[in-house]
Amino acid sequence: MIRDIVKDELFLRLPSDPATLADLHVAEDLLDTLAANAEHCVGLAANMIGVQKRIIVVDDEGTALVLFNPEIIKASEPFQTEEGCLSLVGTRPTKRYQSIKVRYHNQSFQERLKTFKGWTAQIIQHEIDHCNGIII
Repeated sequence: MIRDIVKDELFLRLPSDPATLADLHVAEDLLDTLAANAEHCVGLAANMIGVQKRIIVVDDEGTALVLFNPEIIKASEPFQTEEGCLSLVGTRPTKRYQSIKVRYHNQSFQERLKTFKGWTAQIIQHEIDHCNGIII
């Protein structure tokens, strides 16, 4: 189901709770909402659709990727950039990393460890910030 995008910064600043198997339906809503906003959106976190769970979806070079309970365990090659967000107006400066290693659970709730680079890494960092209550 396509959900409305939350713009309440007080809500978005709350850290999200760990996701469980009971939250699989949230991932489906995130995927539907990402597809509906594909013209101007490359990633979403569950709190952006009103659910305080650590779930993100990202456009990984044309394929939607769902990560439950993502955690960056290694980051390298910092750079400064500007980002926008569906929940906010305008763009803001932020620090990101070209390469990140992420521990997460897939949709079968199997733990995975993967290194992401470039644009996909930047999207993941933005969405993990949302899970942590950090707004750019």
